[in-house]
Amino acid sequence: MAWGQKKRGGRKEPVFSGFATSLSELRLNPLDRITIADDKPARRTPPRKKATAPRSDGPRKLTSGGRKGRTKKRTRGSLSRLFYWSAVLTLWSVIAVVGVLIYIGAHLPPIQSLEIPKRPPTIQIIAADGSVLATRGEMAGSNVLLKDLPPYLPNAFIAIEDRRFHSHYGVDPLGILRAAVANVLHRGVSQGGSTLTQQLAKNLFLPQERTLERKLQEVELALWLERKHSKSQILELYLNRVYFGSGAYGVEAAAQKYFGKPAKNVTLAEAAMLAGLVKSPSRLAPDRNPEGAEARAKIVLAAMADAHLITAQQARATTANPSYAMKPASA
Repeated sequence: MAWGQKKRGGRKEPVFSGFATSLSELRLNPLDRITIADDKPARRTPPRKKATAPRSDGPRKLTSGGRKGRTKKRTRGSLSRLFYWSAVLTLWSVIAVVGVLIYIGAHLPPIQSLEIPKRPPTIQIIAADGSVLATRGEMAGSNVLLKDLPPYLPNAFIAIEDRRFHSHYGVDPLGILRAAVANVLHRGVSQGGSTLTQQLAKNLFLPQERTLERKLQEVELALWLERKHSKSQILELYLNRVYFGSGAYGVEAAAQKYFGKPAKNVTLAEAAMLAGLVKSPSRLAPDRNPEGAEARAKIVLAAMADAHLITAQQARATTANPSYAMKPASA
């Protein structure tokens, strides 16, 4: 850049030479202007991390695998919690059951001192010729041995009252559940879940009142009977002590009362009728309600066939041509 010649008495002005820059090019650009915000230091944002591509599989497979892994972890966690709380619930249930049994047992006589009670005495009025004129008290026939009875007689009771008698240990949870479902569906008490052992315990040791405490005592006594006696002994005791109505206790007394014959001589149809009486002895007694007793006997025969204790042909033949000798013994 050079300065021009000075003129006399004049003002010296700068002269720009050698530049092609015009005045318009010397103007400030809006971007070159300093603003107030520019005085503050600019915040540096951390650079975003770029997602690195997987080495082998594509991104879709990686995402799918990750989701599957998280799903498996959640499933394992849920199963672990379910197992934990199930174990806790089972433990507390066992503790509660044991506590209830201890409480109920405290209100029972000592189990070690329990014995099968003897039958109450029966008074008979006999004529001079030896014939029985009248009987007072329970009509209890003589004890019969299980081996002296026809097989279909005890099987009839097992089929209609306790089909799993030989497999349970005094209490049948499946039978209780089945009875509970049936009672809910019928909106009433249509079935009972008591086993033959429970019925025997009730007949031997407990009153006939229906309370929760008595039911729990029945369960505990049934477990005691199963521990002390064999299945054959329990079944024999049951057949000799169960009530058949009209004051008759035991199959021998019932056979004499309703058919005028010993229990070892009853027919299949008569055995089914006797087994059907247990549900409601007073309502289904053959000498009072022969139609109801016969209808119930058909149900027992169908149950025996369903449990394969008799053949279907035997059940049909007996149902079509029942052989009843309705000759009750004179009272």
